[in-house]
Amino acid sequence: MTPQKFIQLLRKEVSTYKSFLETDSQDWIVKGFIDIDKNVYTITNDTKVVSKIIEILLIPKLDAFAQKNGLELELPSKQNFYPDLTFKDKQGHLFAVDFKSSYYEGDSVNGLTLGSYWGYFRERDSVKNMDHTYNSYSSHTVLGMLYKQSVVDANERNVYSVDELSAIHSVIENFIFFVQLKWKIANDIPGSGNTRNIGGITNIQKLIKGEGPFSTLGEDVFDDYWKGYFNKVDARTAGIGEPHYHNLATYKEYLKSQSDKLNKLK
Repeated sequence: MTPQKFIQLLRKEVSTYKSFLETDSQDWIVKGFIDIDKNVYTITNDTKVVSKIIEILLIPKLDAFAQKNGLELELPSKQNFYPDLTFKDKQGHLFAVDFKSSYYEGDSVNGLTLGSYWGYFRERDSVKNMDHTYNSYSSHTVLGMLYKQSVVDANERNVYSVDELSAIHSVIENFIFFVQLKWKIANDIPGSGNTRNIGGITNIQKLIKGEGPFSTLGEDVFDDYWKGYFNKVDARTAGIGEPHYHNLATYKEYLKSQSDKLNKLK
């Protein structure tokens, strides 16, 4: 199976998930946690909690998707391994899929990080924090899950019965899903703070269409840019002083300076 065919199939599958996760009024179907005495405890809109619950809900559906299309779904053997999901076809081709979620307001998401630009991203023939090498994957894809945070004060002190589910307001609503190759929605700046994470673009329509700054430049430019990216601390540790570049504009200037040096050696 080609990466293009895999993404086409996955997009078709994911297009059905909005109706699966929402009520008729576009509220999230999840209201809280239930114990053996049928008490329901509400949840907050904490992004880590929300994203994990969505993943738990979707994995059985993605497993059924895999079986229907002659694929095998592999889950990571350890927590925090990349990727979240590995799909393998009958010829042994591997396709990496990472869940990414965020809330949105208007036409922009709060922020997305697309995984590390360190470790396995640079050591592509190792299995550091992975079950397969980075190079062994035919493609690296993001399954994006965006949602609105409901305008409601979550009251975690209240305990409800199952019969009172209709009285619990969902903490999120109005899902938007997308499937895109990671490099097509990557930004040229890190995701947050001093972390070694690739940042994602934030415009919703550009995320859906895959119109990040590297989308017209190609995956090879994306790889070269982020494999050579250093924050200030890592640049000093590596002994190069200041980072060679910090965005695409300065990356172009850096490449020009290297080209000028090569020309002098001719």
